[in-house]
Amino acid sequence: MMGLMASEETRTAETRTADTRTAMSSTSTSSTGRGAAAASTPETPPGAGRTRAWATRLVVLGIVLSALNLRPAITSLGALLEEVRDGLGMSGSVAGLLTSVPPLCFAVFGVTAPRLARRFGPAAVVCAGMVAITAGLLIRPYVGGTAGFLAATALALMGIAVSNVLMPVIVKRWFPDRVGSMTGLYSMALALGTSLAAAVTVPLTDAMGGDWQSGLAVWAGLAAAAVLPWLPLVRDRGAAPGQQRPEQARPERARTAGAAAEEQSVPLRITRSRTAWALAVFFGLQATAAYITMGWMAQIFRDAGVAAGTAGLLLAVTMVMGVPLAFVIPRVATRLPHQGPIVLVLGVCGLAGYAGLYLAPAGGAWAWAVLLGISNCAFPLALTMVGMRARSGAGVAQLSAFAQSTGYLISIPGPLLVGVLYQQSGGWGLPIALMAGLMVPQMLVGFLAGRNRTVEDEAAAH
Repeated sequence: MMGLMASEETRTAETRTADTRTAMSSTSTSSTGRGAAAASTPETPPGAGRTRAWATRLVVLGIVLSALNLRPAITSLGALLEEVRDGLGMSGSVAGLLTSVPPLCFAVFGVTAPRLARRFGPAAVVCAGMVAITAGLLIRPYVGGTAGFLAATALALMGIAVSNVLMPVIVKRWFPDRVGSMTGLYSMALALGTSLAAAVTVPLTDAMGGDWQSGLAVWAGLAAAAVLPWLPLVRDRGAAPGQQRPEQARPERARTAGAAAEEQSVPLRITRSRTAWALAVFFGLQATAAYITMGWMAQIFRDAGVAAGTAGLLLAVTMVMGVPLAFVIPRVATRLPHQGPIVLVLGVCGLAGYAGLYLAPAGGAWAWAVLLGISNCAFPLALTMVGMRARSGAGVAQLSAFAQSTGYLISIPGPLLVGVLYQQSGGWGLPIALMAGLMVPQMLVGFLAGRNRTVEDEAAAH
């Protein structure tokens, strides 16, 4: 799988490097008479090709392992929400607040990701994010009390937030000719981690004596594994694996610095782009549906008489639908001039799933889980459109931060409101009606965000 990821950007960088060195060699010959010495300098340091290949493999491995860890902090909690509520003495409203913490953290911390990436490099920031996830997951079950649980959860979600924003940037930078396939691979791993946590958290907890604290803490091990691939890359300040570091090719330093300065010399006024706003709202509404599903769907089934273990499996089915579809949908989306039809298909599946939850939550549980799983694939579609709606890496970084931070802000009230409606009404009729109602504007703004245009063009036109 990793062998497929040899980037065209690498080949382009090598060609430009050779052209630059040839030009510098010619200049040196005419001005100083030392052309022979310049010509004898090897164009590629020994082992550079192997270094690039290993760097590419590490990036792919890092993307996959990081994606596996971007949702277990949430879905493992959803599977044990009733036990956590009992153990910490939470009310329904406080539990609703707990399910609103992920989008809040993603909005607050995600907006800082581009600035951190410019200063430390995206690989270093993602590495730090994985460390934060590990620490948060390890300590949150044992800190005692609701406040401490929320604080440790926020630490883990902070690491998830910066990684969420930087993953499209890393894909665009290292694999510019494979945005669809790499986004699909990333989204597929994310869906796999999401469904895995939902499916096995309850059985793992039962195997460990029914201790919900151990059942939540076990996921810190997977997060720790995701730190390792990024460690050799933390000193890379944004260069793709095919580009040499300054100490390896000093003649390129001026060109690389000049290109970076040129790329960021004209700031993109992202708020002037209608497509950026449409994508942000689409991202927010699909995130609302996703976090309501991850936080409450298992409880909906349990209240309908489904056993706890089966309810966790149903949530896992919803999440696992994203494994194959998250790989297919981005590849299809990049081949279409307009992604709006995909948005509409996913929305119709969501409406059908909500109707089933309302009319016969237990009788057709498996069918509703599948339909909602298909609908939740709006997330990889949104990530793909982030990469398609901007031309440059800097544009993708700004659009990703804007769409995700704004979108997650929009999504904050949804899970909290579901908890309040559930507690006040004593049933799931009103919450499900809210979920179905939000699907309609999601389809409308998603259709607008899918139009074939770039935010750079729209921002420049105003």
